[in-house]
Amino acid sequence: MTTPRVNLTHSVLMHIAAVLLLATSTVGAQAQKAADLSGVWQTETAGSTVRIARCGGGYCGTIAATAGSGVDAQNPDPTLRSRKLVGVQIMQAGTPSGAGFEGSLYNPNDGKTYAGSLTPKGPDTVEVAGCVLSVLCKRQTWRRIR
Repeated sequence: MTTPRVNLTHSVLMHIAAVLLLATSTVGAQAQKAADLSGVWQTETAGSTVRIARCGGGYCGTIAATAGSGVDAQNPDPTLRSRKLVGVQIMQAGTPSGAGFEGSLYNPNDGKTYAGSLTPKGPDTVEVAGCVLSVLCKRQTWRRIR
């Protein structure tokens, strides 16, 4: 008699675990849908503003304004080194991942493209990270300005 009761308890626990797993994944998907990151964001150093907009299943970021010379002087392609940075797409974060999105991030300060991520930290704050080998990362907190 004990064995059927244990199996029933195990079966009930497995069912509850499955329901909780489904509920958790649904809540996570709803949270990602609810947090719209579209808008204009001030970089941590206040040297640029970036317009983030929906792009496929995630977000893309384009430089809206920048300080300094405003040209892509460090670009590895010599033909692009005189182009204006305003309007250049520097972020492609199209893959949902956990609480945010993953993709790539172009840094016009050194002309390199890094594995990148975009993670909401509040309604008007996001964390942007650029990584080399997924372990050496530089993170910035950007604030929404509109």
